[in-house]
Amino acid sequence: MRFTIFILVLLAIDFYSFQAIRLLAQDWSPLTKNIIYGLFWSLTAFTLFYLLAHSWGWADGWSKNMETYSRTFVFIIYISKFLIVPLLLIDDLRRLFTFAVQKYNGETNFDIGRSKFLSKMGLVLGAIPFFTLTYGIVRNPYRYRVFQQSIGIKGLSPKLVGLKIVQISDIHSGSFTFKEPVKNAIEMINAQKADLVFFTGDLVNDHAEEMTDFMDVFDKIEAKYGVYSVLGNHDYGDYHHWDSDEAKEANLDKLKGIHKKLGWNLLLNEHRILEINDEKIAVIGVENYSALPQFPKKGRLADAHQGSDGVNVKLLLSHDPSHWDFQIVPEFKDINVTFSGHTHGFQFGIEIPGWIKWSPAQFMYKQWAGLYQQGEQFLYVNRGLGFLGYPGRVGILPEVTVIELQSA
Repeated sequence: MRFTIFILVLLAIDFYSFQAIRLLAQDWSPLTKNIIYGLFWSLTAFTLFYLLAHSWGWADGWSKNMETYSRTFVFIIYISKFLIVPLLLIDDLRRLFTFAVQKYNGETNFDIGRSKFLSKMGLVLGAIPFFTLTYGIVRNPYRYRVFQQSIGIKGLSPKLVGLKIVQISDIHSGSFTFKEPVKNAIEMINAQKADLVFFTGDLVNDHAEEMTDFMDVFDKIEAKYGVYSVLGNHDYGDYHHWDSDEAKEANLDKLKGIHKKLGWNLLLNEHRILEINDEKIAVIGVENYSALPQFPKKGRLADAHQGSDGVNVKLLLSHDPSHWDFQIVPEFKDINVTFSGHTHGFQFGIEIPGWIKWSPAQFMYKQWAGLYQQGEQFLYVNRGLGFLGYPGRVGILPEVTVIELQSA
């Protein structure tokens, strides 16, 4: 019954949004009308096929890519159609009001036809997500960009000036639809000749097996003093229904082993003290810790920090940027730079350096992309290397961060 109601709601949106096209097509040639009408209803037919295929089990044998792109295309279709509806509703309310006024005044020559202007505006509004989201899938999911940033640390030893750190985050290997383009990101990382590489969580979506096809890609990452990593909220498998707690724990153990096989130093509420050019640096890593209630608080920063007191430079890997304001800044003033990810920049937004930086992410996270500073402490939020849900990006491109330490 719920499925039937859902189908009827979608069909109602289709028939309603179709009114805008039918109005604008009044003066078109019959051939043009037939083509446009056919394209419109073919999208509806595709949606019905997709839903019925999943309801009746036809989709069980679909490939991962077919499922991903079909699901996303249906989503884009109905986001676009849904945005047409408000303009048509406004037009219908206008028509109803006009009819009532004219009826009250005793007028018999009613003219309450639909407004072509509002119909055009509705179609324009619906076309924006259709074309931008489609473009984001075709062009941007593997369009990696290097973001370079210098961070000035007060009292930094001259021996550490110019220390180069590459950060990546949110790989989400289970979402990748192609393997070859990912190799480009590794080439970009290695081209930086990094002293350190930091990975700040979410290696997979749910299952450790998602990394199977990408082990021989990510094990190629190189850094002079090593690759260090932490877990993100997705790495715990919390978004999958497991047969037992033991199965979930086994998955996490396997994922931890994958970090080791990759040659990465996984930090589980602990730190490593590195000696670089006769100077010491503490690389601290915590498990996922979020100030938001829907995400886990597994990080124990006090435990990870303990024993690093004699080190002047402390670098923290913490997946969720909300951790910074919530605990790091008020309680751990000696942590110089925190590296986070998690937000992906919502994979959607507008960034024009020096002009505008906007994303829906900012309504959920105070710090959502790029560099932030409070006093002498810094936070860098990586926009993510992979993607989740929507297999693309619009305006917020996948990121390889390159940070050089300087003396303030």
